[in-house]
Amino acid sequence: MARSTLQIATLIAGLALVSGGSAEGLVHYEITGDGIANSLTGAAGDAARGRELVLARTTTCILCHSGPFPETRFQGDLAPDLTGAGNRWTVSQLRLRMVDASRFNPGTIMPSYYRDDGLVRVGRNFVGKPILSAAEIEDIVAYLATLRD
Repeated sequence: MARSTLQIATLIAGLALVSGGSAEGLVHYEITGDGIANSLTGAAGDAARGRELVLARTTTCILCHSGPFPETRFQGDLAPDLTGAGNRWTVSQLRLRMVDASRFNPGTIMPSYYRDDGLVRVGRNFVGKPILSAAEIEDIVAYLATLRD
């Protein structure tokens, strides 16, 4: 049975919210050009932890993206393959894509993982909270930056 883009987006948003959300508030960040140059935490992320997060079904990355993960079954095919992500995008660009992918494509089904405003269909327990913490964003960005062709 084929699903519409809206059904898929609703499913992804629902799964992201089930993941637990983040208890922290948003830290200030500045968008410069097509990215966020400075770390959200003031430090580099942990690439090993980032890999774990990308592969965790609760963050939803692997539901839409595929990549160099031979041990992982049922990778997504709705979004770009993450192989070579570190070649295609800078750390700054990767960070903004994680924070708010809608800045690049207003019609994207990728969740804005570090926003707490202007969102729709947000569960009552998650209003005003980002899906991922600043540290989780930095860990994922650190890992994606290592993916080179």
